[in-house]
Amino acid sequence: MDRSIRVVIADDSALMRKKITEILESDPEICVVAAARNGQDAVELVRKHEPDVVALDINMPVLDGISALQIIMMESPRPVVMISSLTQEGALTTFECIELGAVDYIGKLSGTISIDIEKQSREIIEKVKQAARAKPGRRLRRRTKSSPATAAQTAPGAVSFEKEPSDDRAATWVVAIGVSTGGPKTLLEVVPYLPKNLNAAVVMVQHMPEAFTKAFAERIHKAGGIPVKEAEPGEILLRGHGYLARGGKHMVFARRALGNGALVRYTGTPADVPHIPSVDVMMNSAVDVFGANTIGVLLTGMGDDGADGMVKIRQAGGHTIAEAESTCVVFGMPAQAIARGGAEYVLPCYDIADKIASLLPQPALERAARA
Repeated sequence: MDRSIRVVIADDSALMRKKITEILESDPEICVVAAARNGQDAVELVRKHEPDVVALDINMPVLDGISALQIIMMESPRPVVMISSLTQEGALTTFECIELGAVDYIGKLSGTISIDIEKQSREIIEKVKQAARAKPGRRLRRRTKSSPATAAQTAPGAVSFEKEPSDDRAATWVVAIGVSTGGPKTLLEVVPYLPKNLNAAVVMVQHMPEAFTKAFAERIHKAGGIPVKEAEPGEILLRGHGYLARGGKHMVFARRALGNGALVRYTGTPADVPHIPSVDVMMNSAVDVFGANTIGVLLTGMGDDGADGMVKIRQAGGHTIAEAESTCVVFGMPAQAIARGGAEYVLPCYDIADKIASLLPQPALERAARA
């Protein structure tokens, strides 16, 4: 039996260490070489065993998971998967860990001690195997614009979008972005660098549970650039605004009965797809409504979600951008789009915001001012 993926796990609960070990070792490719009861033990065991992947709990005594992650990434960067509770607080802490270098996370369904964690066996195994293929550490930033666009911010959690905008505020172009493993960090290297006067709505699918999407949208919003929020059913897509799909449902779009643009809708179908929300479902709906006025962007992630959607956008006369392997945490989804002919441009993440802006027509007011 070839157990080629060597893992160190860390959790302060003996029950969780036992259950997670059993889950991982039920896969013939995975071997748990050591189990730590706190962050300090985890750091020492990583030094000793040099595993392929580390699975770190966040809340641990002596040294917490965030501090352990920082030490591991400083001493010998390697793929780290964080284990957290599916709460608002857990979501915010998890995003901090991803920005520090973690490649993915596992949300415990039932809190810190999840006695039913076996229900997540498939997710745990798949995420550890994906992490083993990931490239750890921070990516080199090299931009034509050195800092995010400045945006006027409201209080955290109080992002305000017009409910009944004038017809000229409704988007007639859409930028449809799909991302998975490594996505939270990568989106923060793209969306905040878009200009505030972007002549399109930006719609995003990140493979993420429902408990995390609102907090993540707020985190993108606070980073600057265009205002961003979790998309609400029935709202009108506005130019220069960003909308993150809510977890647990597919985000789709419908033409407005009166006026320009489109409305956000949510649906539970199709249910037989690997990811809900699905990038393909979102992109297919976007191109059905916006046609050639669609720009598809596919970023880091395992698998092929979004690859067919990118092909459909190109066939409709829209533009597509796939993230280059050089900056992908996991070169899966973009690679599939490239292989299927769905990528018009292949760019590192730090060049994508500028390319999006260059592909869009100038807003009418800006054209008039330059005339």
